[in-house]
Amino acid sequence: MKKSALLIICFFVGNIIFSQKMITRTGEIKFEASVPAFEPVAAINNSASAILDESNGEFAALALIKAFKFKVPLMEEHFNENYIESSQYPKATFKGRIINFDASKLNSSANYDLEGDLSIHGVTKRIKTKITLAPKDGKLHLTNNFTVKAQDFDIKIPSIVKNKVSEDVTISIDFILDKN
Repeated sequence: MKKSALLIICFFVGNIIFSQKMITRTGEIKFEASVPAFEPVAAINNSASAILDESNGEFAALALIKAFKFKVPLMEEHFNENYIESSQYPKATFKGRIINFDASKLNSSANYDLEGDLSIHGVTKRIKTKITLAPKDGKLHLTNNFTVKAQDFDIKIPSIVKNKVSEDVTISIDFILDKN
């Protein structure tokens, strides 16, 4: 009897704790480092994971590097082997907080500041950017665009292609978060 009661209590407490979190495992991250007059250097990852804690605005995201897909397979191979070294650095992560987050205001679209630590290629940098949160069909749509420099994350662009790849990398995120 005691075990059953304890199990029921754990179930309800777990639901209360986890009900404050919104997640996705199918988030979209795009990046582009194209230079005009050359072949586009762009990729998309449709399997990024993210979690938002509605109780305090903490936000985290994870993307497996090998999940980024390019239009040109050879470009994808060079990206994984020579630039980002995905076998050594298999994931990119973000862990931070939405500033002045208020879950009670999620019934309408709003812009927020997001700050935290972005880790790519074994290097972690503090970033601050703007995000948009908007309700969508009972879920939360989170979007953002920001730019990083490849050199800030110790990503070396060989001199032979330096003119064909931008040092500034534009990153776009598009997550539909749902209660778990």
